[in-house]
Amino acid sequence: MLGFSLLFYFYGEPKYIVIMLSSIILNYIFGLLLSVTGRHSRFIVVLCIISNLSILVYFKYLSFITENIKFFFKSEIKVPNIALPIGISFFTFQAISYILDVFNKKAEAQKNPLDMALYISMFPQLTAGPIVRYETFAEAVKSRVSTAEGFSEGAILFVYGFAKKIIIANSMGKIADNIFSLSDGYLTGKTAWIGVLAYAFQIFYDFSGYSDMALGLGKIFGFTFHENFNFPYICKSITEFWRRWHISLSAWFRDYVYIPLRGNRCGRFRNLLNIGNLRKLTKILPKPIKRA
Repeated sequence: MLGFSLLFYFYGEPKYIVIMLSSIILNYIFGLLLSVTGRHSRFIVVLCIISNLSILVYFKYLSFITENIKFFFKSEIKVPNIALPIGISFFTFQAISYILDVFNKKAEAQKNPLDMALYISMFPQLTAGPIVRYETFAEAVKSRVSTAEGFSEGAILFVYGFAKKIIIANSMGKIADNIFSLSDGYLTGKTAWIGVLAYAFQIFYDFSGYSDMALGLGKIFGFTFHENFNFPYICKSITEFWRRWHISLSAWFRDYVYIPLRGNRCGRFRNLLNIGNLRKLTKILPKPIKRA
């Protein structure tokens, strides 16, 4: 599986395989350091998180940040054209969850470099999730069993996901692209709504289709990944939508960002800051004094 996972990534991004291998080596070493250090473990965790996020920010957000600096400050700075490596967000988040689980004693540091490499690079869910927790992987890699029944269920689930992606998502995408490319004179209210609905179905069936394919491939190989989408468009609130949409991502932010920042067990200012509610946050900040 490790060989095919690396081959899969190399086929899609030949030159960026170095980024993934660097992430594997980096987090393997940091995990071992955490298992043998005591009072300096917090420094190691911070250093590891900064290292992982630096790679992610450079490839995914540096162009965006530079472009905004150029716009707001009227600067002549050159915006770098950096190609985005496949799946960098997902294997970075998985690596961070591994380090934090080891630090919090929820998991033991992985001594086998091949198992660590497989956790970071496992191809079924590499490019679009779901995000697999290390504790789930560690249990499965030791005790997984491939059966004919599991293979059959996984194959059926993979075909369902493939149909979602190819038949529905791609078709809805063509409709949305055609409508959004119309000039203002041809874009009526009804046509715009058709475009919005087509796009809504496109992104849902695209993401959930790929997740189903990942779940199906995992089941074929004896891994059980958690459901990633749970009918998000039937929700009754934004909060419920977030719980149903990309479940593994929202759970990751809850367990590794929101709760470590003390969640809602703090003052109102800190709570609003934790959940990123900038609109309400600005209302409770002190107003600037107006000078005559």
